[in-house]
Amino acid sequence: MSDRDDDFDDYAAAAGQRTPWRRVLALFAPHGKSLLTILGLIMIAGIAGATTPFMVRGIIDSALPAKDVTLLVWLCGGLLAVAVLAAIASVLQAYVSTRIGQQIMHDLRVRLYEHLQSLSLAFFSAARTGEVQSRMSSDIAGLQSLFTNTASDAARNISVVLTTVVAMVLLDWRLALASLAFMPLLLWLNNRVAGLRERITFAQQDRIADMSATVTESLSAGGFILARTMGRARHLAQIFRQTSSEVARLELRSHTAGQWEIAIIMFALDILPALTFLIGGIMLAQGLGVSIGTLVALIALQEQLLWPMLELFEARIELRKARALLTRVFGYLDTKPTLTEPASPVAVDVDAIRGDIAFEDVSFFYQASDGPTLDHVSLTIPAGSHTAIVGSTGSGKSTLGYLLARLYDPDSGRVTIDGFDLRAFSFETLSHILGVVTQDPFLLNASIEDNLRFAKPDATGADIDYALDMAQLSAKVAALPRGLATEVGERGYQFSGGERQRLSLARTILRGSRILLLDEATSALDPETEKALSSALAAGHNRTVVSIAHRLSTVRQADQIVVLEHGRIVETGRHDQLVAAGGRYHSLAGLG
Repeated sequence: MSDRDDDFDDYAAAAGQRTPWRRVLALFAPHGKSLLTILGLIMIAGIAGATTPFMVRGIIDSALPAKDVTLLVWLCGGLLAVAVLAAIASVLQAYVSTRIGQQIMHDLRVRLYEHLQSLSLAFFSAARTGEVQSRMSSDIAGLQSLFTNTASDAARNISVVLTTVVAMVLLDWRLALASLAFMPLLLWLNNRVAGLRERITFAQQDRIADMSATVTESLSAGGFILARTMGRARHLAQIFRQTSSEVARLELRSHTAGQWEIAIIMFALDILPALTFLIGGIMLAQGLGVSIGTLVALIALQEQLLWPMLELFEARIELRKARALLTRVFGYLDTKPTLTEPASPVAVDVDAIRGDIAFEDVSFFYQASDGPTLDHVSLTIPAGSHTAIVGSTGSGKSTLGYLLARLYDPDSGRVTIDGFDLRAFSFETLSHILGVVTQDPFLLNASIEDNLRFAKPDATGADIDYALDMAQLSAKVAALPRGLATEVGERGYQFSGGERQRLSLARTILRGSRILLLDEATSALDPETEKALSSALAAGHNRTVVSIAHRLSTVRQADQIVVLEHGRIVETGRHDQLVAAGGRYHSLAGLG
């Protein structure tokens, strides 16, 4: 093997490539009845095909020499009936197997999507978007042939091979053994090629994922702005060119690897009829009980054996390649969710939630950090109040918000709402209790109304008007030619940063959550709009507001300001109290 092949072994080892075949077969388990139908059709076609040489021998050895027209008509009719039966069985098998294959692919796609939805923010923070998309689309699409054609074709070809071999043995076991003597060598060569193609496929899909990630990141609106403003468009094009070149090289190797072994297999199968004629002719000349009809029938069986054997060899290669794709899919399916819903979530009336929040001796570590991001934090946030979280960069402000939204779970301690541990709620219930607006809001590439209704599909017109008014967007939307039907564009880039933030806020307000978490959610607003928005949110709406902010001008009116430093709470109080104390808040405000 070459150094390149060693690289493929490294890929395989890194991914735990040896997916057990039983796990692959388990995908077919829910379709047992349909598989039995296919098996029955395959057996019918295989047995029918195996009877053909016997009828041919009868025509040559009996009907033609005896000039028995009646027997000739019956045997020729039998050949016609066998052909019709095989054609009908083939059509039915193709339909049933394709239906099974598409259902398996559908189930696998949905299963993977739902599993990814169950993972935590930690997974998506580390995973490349293009990599996730590649496994959802490219890898599963690559399994199309396995689930719709290869598996059923392999079963059919195995049936044909077995019935043909049995027929050959029944015709003349000596010639049959001579014909099959070198099959073990061919199987060994085929296994060698299949293993090589499997390793190449894994490496190939890894490079395709790299290419997909490059496209996703660089050809998004944000990626385009970054590349253009940094003058790095040519650099990104060069990276893409190199990755694409690697994909092309691996694609070439995928189709050409093991060509010498395949050539040997083809040569051996091609010379099989010649060897049979030679051995059979010698036996016929020496009177060893071989008739011309037997020899012709055996050659016909060999011809019938040739293509199924070749397709089985190819199917074995395809199955190994498909296993490499399934390994990548299973790699995500085997990722254990770090956040799980309780088996018996607490039953609460969402409308009855007051909104009292408590952090009880909470500590949290990021995997890549060398110390705690939050260190034994205890904090009480009364229902209906506005609490602001401030601190320098890296102090743990956003992490506090992530824990409140249960995008992560604390490593120790607990976070509660109205005395209930967040881990006692179902995700659905928590999403109704808590609404989150981030600094960089994610908007769907759809209309303003569709973005709002994503939060509450059954919202009335009055509900939408109220949310827009609260988010200081009513005048803006009314001035648009298409109003609520206006498309926001990719990630909302048809609108300004402040408008995107306000639209995201309106969407969250529309959901009617009792607790509102704002993570730098007004950072792109001008002071006047921000002040109006803060006043609207604070104006007696019986809502608990937690705002995370860098700009201290946005938190002056908060009922409680919490100052974080190195993951610990160092100060708590109102704005004037903290300024008068002359501590860390005084310094952050630029007064020290």
